[in-house]
Amino acid sequence: MGTTLDFTFSDLIAGYVTYFDEQKDCFGLRTSDGREFDCNLSPMSYAKLLQNLDEAYPDATGSMRAMLSEEGRYVFAYGVFYPDKSSFDAKSLVFVGRKSNNYAFEKQNWWIDQARSLASFYLKAQFGDEEINYRNYRTSISLSGAKSTVSFRQETDTISRLVYGFATSYMLTGEDRFLEAAEKGTEYLREHMRFLDLDEGIVYWYHGIDVEGEREHKIFASEFGDDYDAIPAYEQIYALAGQVQTYRVTGDPRIMQDTELTIKLFNDFFLDKGEDGGYFSHIDPVTLDPMSDSLGRNKGTKNWNSVGDHAPAYLINLWLATGKQEYADMLEYTFDTIVKRFPDYENSPFVQERFFADWSHDTTWGWQQNRAVVGHNLKIAWNLMRMSSLKSKSEYTDLATKIAEIMPRFGSDLQRGGWYDVMERVLDKDESVYRFVWHDRKAWWQQEQCILAYLILNGILEKDDYQRLSREAAAFYNAWFLDTEDGGVYYNVLANGIPFLASGNERGKGSHAMSGYHSIELCYLAAVYTNLLIHKQPMDFYFKPMPSGFPDNILHVAPDILPPGSIKIASVEIDGNSYSNFDAEKLTVKLPETTKRVKVKVKIAPK
Repeated sequence: MGTTLDFTFSDLIAGYVTYFDEQKDCFGLRTSDGREFDCNLSPMSYAKLLQNLDEAYPDATGSMRAMLSEEGRYVFAYGVFYPDKSSFDAKSLVFVGRKSNNYAFEKQNWWIDQARSLASFYLKAQFGDEEINYRNYRTSISLSGAKSTVSFRQETDTISRLVYGFATSYMLTGEDRFLEAAEKGTEYLREHMRFLDLDEGIVYWYHGIDVEGEREHKIFASEFGDDYDAIPAYEQIYALAGQVQTYRVTGDPRIMQDTELTIKLFNDFFLDKGEDGGYFSHIDPVTLDPMSDSLGRNKGTKNWNSVGDHAPAYLINLWLATGKQEYADMLEYTFDTIVKRFPDYENSPFVQERFFADWSHDTTWGWQQNRAVVGHNLKIAWNLMRMSSLKSKSEYTDLATKIAEIMPRFGSDLQRGGWYDVMERVLDKDESVYRFVWHDRKAWWQQEQCILAYLILNGILEKDDYQRLSREAAAFYNAWFLDTEDGGVYYNVLANGIPFLASGNERGKGSHAMSGYHSIELCYLAAVYTNLLIHKQPMDFYFKPMPSGFPDNILHVAPDILPPGSIKIASVEIDGNSYSNFDAEKLTVKLPETTKRVKVKVKIAPK
């Protein structure tokens, strides 16, 4: 016989105000899925507004009741359920804006200011007030921003991800300290983590190095349990993320050379050249063979990372920086593969993510088994919408919108807000609700995928549901993931928004999974989509090209792949002076012939 849930517990409700009763001091909240809760206030209830990083505490207790009198206002209420009554005691509230139709994160500079704060946090955490020297970089960063004094492993991907964050923050702010950190990080990767194979004419990147003073030990093959003694595609992919973003700013030809040779590695050894196509997930570190028996369970496998991660990690940014057809073609090949191979809607509301060489489903691999990563589903939708503006195909938009329509029911928290982590892809007998694999926590990077998916869907397709879902996702992230005391963002929060601070990777601000990439990428693209597509506000972007770095001295300044004709260059300044040699429609600037670097400020405006 079942047990009645007759205990007291605290929880979070996110929803829209339906009424306020001044006499009873209570209000109604309607959640995203249409349920309504009656919420009680008390003399000790308090409230605040959303608080960005580096902002003072924005108290709203004095105006709390007046704000609740505006129906339709979105608010978070944290409080207590008691077993002896059906109503909810709201102890603290977070309002997302001062007015009922106002969302603080849609202010023109909200995301730009957040990126500046995040980049500053990582600069201080890694280098303090000293010279930027990546010899002192450490993979692990504590909750407060202290570097690990135990582990001296420097992982290639985490440095590259951090470099991405610094380069992106320079593009948004023009602060030279961020570009210095990006360029020095890129140089460090080139000098210490790169292997140039002259026989094959390729570049591949070490897993990392162990450093002790001036001595270093290079780690060639991966030492992560899932990829041990192999070269996984995703490590090579993310090794390019920061460097290509730095190339967008500087035009450093050495970055381009390394990138071209790494892509040759992908096309020579990871690409399945047979009729099945796609990219293998792992290759043998000696023979570079994806079908080697030494790979064990990774022999001849393909997955989301080896196929889909090319696009957001480096390939879209590479096309933006160059406009080259070969990169557009590679993007098209990648997205055609996703559309053809990943949907599995006859069996599950989630895409399939792991495959054997012939694209049959691998449902027994390691931790993933037959499980779904929620963020990967929305990451596909987000990037399909980007690609649809470069190559208009109905199948791209069709799959993106299908995912967008399905996922809120199965991957989001419709009571509290936010998006879950890993879910079972199929129901067991007698189950009606898809189960969590480990927990109901919410990871920072998966919130990014969901926010950006619904932002770009709203920006291009202008559908009310997409606007609502993007706002709800961004509200949850900004309300609960920002560490407004120590800086940075939390790795995970509980379902109710409280930071999850158990020991291990999830406690820190830097780990093999976290290094200023997803959080700053979110800031950059949320600012681009919100300002340029949705609210039609201009943005400034900054570049500092090397003399004769870009071919033909042409600087490409498109901030992202946006619908053709949706934006233009409004003005350009070089070293603070107005400059007119640009093509507003093609989003290019003809750089002046010079022997020194110049700072280029480009104002992009919606049409």
